Amino acid sequence: MNRRNFLKDLIAGAVATSALKPALAEAVFSAQSNQRYLRPPGSLSEKEFESRCIRCGQCGEVCPNRCIEYFGLENGIDSLNTPYIVPRAKACILCMKCGDVCPTDAIKELDRNAEDILGHVRMGKARVNENLCLSYQGKTCGVCYRACPLADVAIKTQLLEQPVVLEACVGCGLCERSCIQIPQAIKIIPDHILNPVS
Repeated sequence: MNRRNFLKDLIAGAVATSALKPALAEAVFSAQSNQRYLRPPGSLSEKEFESRCIRCGQCGEVCPNRCIEYFGLENGIDSLNTPYIVPRAKACILCMKCGDVCPTDAIKELDRNAEDILGHVRMGKARVNENLCLSYQGKTCGVCYRACPLADVAIKTQLLEQPVVLEACVGCGLCERSCIQIPQAIKIIPDHILNPVS
């Protein structure tokens, strides 16, 4: 997102809002998305992230996997133009480039090594639905395990490649993205849901 588009969107939003009745505008701005989303790796807690992010769009521009999208009004006014990731659509590859370009440290600058990632990335945690997982139904799969950049640290397998998510999971979403089941048998529960901060 470049500065010109940001300003254009901001002005369009302001004009649209002024045309709405006050009660309707309040409903739009206080609405929260039912969408399950992740913040980029190294992001601060949700409220602190929203207040510190200046909506510059640099994180999305530098992302080699093009997994970062930006909110409109669907997640409320506080999230407007902030970056998010939908792991089923496109997951994070933990390249850590978004933190390198964030001018406000809303996304921390971290090295791409196991120590920094495991110590500071809290996007969410993977959860396996054993009723949907092929390996738990007696058909060996293991796709999620092989997709994990932290295999044997964040996820391990048992008999028939049954996945077991470990405490070290950072929630990048590559397991969810790679799952061949529809609906997927493994999903990331976002950190802002697991650890809400008032």
